[in-house]
Amino acid sequence: MSVNSITNNSNPVIQPAGSGQQMGQSDFLRLMTAQLSQQDPFNPVDNTEMVAQMAQFSSLAGISETNTALAKISEQLTAQTQLLQDIKAATPAPAPTTQEG
Repeated sequence: MSVNSITNNSNPVIQPAGSGQQMGQSDFLRLMTAQLSQQDPFNPVDNTEMVAQMAQFSSLAGISETNTALAKISEQLTAQTQLLQDIKAATPAPAPTTQEG
């Protein structure tokens, strides 16, 4: 009995570092899914490797959420700073005090 090799022309392509493109969560999940679908059923990925990959995925999700939250905070601080500058510019300077003597 002969077994033909399996080829998949829709394999994801990883961009080299410095190419200007970053991988996101969906890319990571696609790569992990492709790895699972292409693995040898008689020699599957080691459990520790799978746990490590899942931990990386979880870390990536946490970092992404943190970046989003920090970006929102930065936007709010920028808006507040601009508002304070506008208020300061619109507030007339106090009149000089005169001394009677």
